[in-house]
Amino acid sequence: MPLEDALEEGLKKSLKWRFKERRGKLEIIADILSATLKGAKKTELVYKANINFTRIERYLTYLMEIGLIEQIHGEYRITEKGREFLRDYQNVKEQLVT
Repeated sequence: MPLEDALEEGLKKSLKWRFKERRGKLEIIADILSATLKGAKKTELVYKANINFTRIERYLTYLMEIGLIEQIHGEYRITEKGREFLRDYQNVKEQLVT
């Protein structure tokens, strides 16, 4: 196999792996909700949800607006509506895997 073909094949595999592993918005939301089950500060959420500060701000604002999380004494906590969403998300994910 010529070098150009080998490089192209390697690039295709690398890109395919990268895009396959990229999380969607629902996965990020589920990660944030999971991290707020026992309450968490913003810095903790950044690390637990593996997301930067700019993006976590947007997600937290959105999740509070739709009632999936709430902020109490500087900590973010999942609401009952958030628990239902997380439970439903996990059920759908399990159904897709099996």
